[in-house]
Amino acid sequence: MVAIIDYDAGNIKSVEKAIQALSEEVVITRNREEILNAGHVILPGVGAFGDAMQKLQDYGLVDVIHEVVNQGTPFLGICLGLQLLFERSDESAGVEGLGILKGEILRIPDAPGLKVPHIGWNSLTYPNSGRLFQGIPEESYVYFVHSYYLHAADEAIVTAATEYGTWIHASVEKDNVFACQFHPEKSSRTGLAILKNFLSIAPVMKDREG
Repeated sequence: MVAIIDYDAGNIKSVEKAIQALSEEVVITRNREEILNAGHVILPGVGAFGDAMQKLQDYGLVDVIHEVVNQGTPFLGICLGLQLLFERSDESAGVEGLGILKGEILRIPDAPGLKVPHIGWNSLTYPNSGRLFQGIPEESYVYFVHSYYLHAADEAIVTAATEYGTWIHASVEKDNVFACQFHPEKSSRTGLAILKNFLSIAPVMKDREG
């Protein structure tokens, strides 16, 4: 079972359809037990960083996400879901992110001829090997929609990057935590292959207390 965390963010249904296309059972939920008992958990999202963190707090999902990560369940953040995993964002000054990974979210700098938000297809390079990209050639194209980008504190966790006015950390991996700034669910065959790779990662379940 794949659990997609429901916190009133945009783009959740398209992620659900992509998982269903891979013939996987999927549920959109904010129920603690459903999320904790899922084999894989996805945090998607399109929207504002501060609003999203407030929703996660309101629905009691911050602690649940930390529990999921700590128990070893494969966890995937997509777009805003990637950004929320980090410590802070230029978009919402003073708002703390989940802090599961170290780094910050910065606004894409203005440049002549560069449109922000960045909407469209960009190719990926692989600074470090990543399980999400096994069997997917470097320079494959994926679909982005964002005005802010990740600068990870530890570049060793960066498994894919792209160039759009600046060097963008497009995907990260650390232990059982994975995240993509781009939208695999909107990235055609390449995106489905990335999601399939994620779903093939075995959970490392640990005993929960309490």
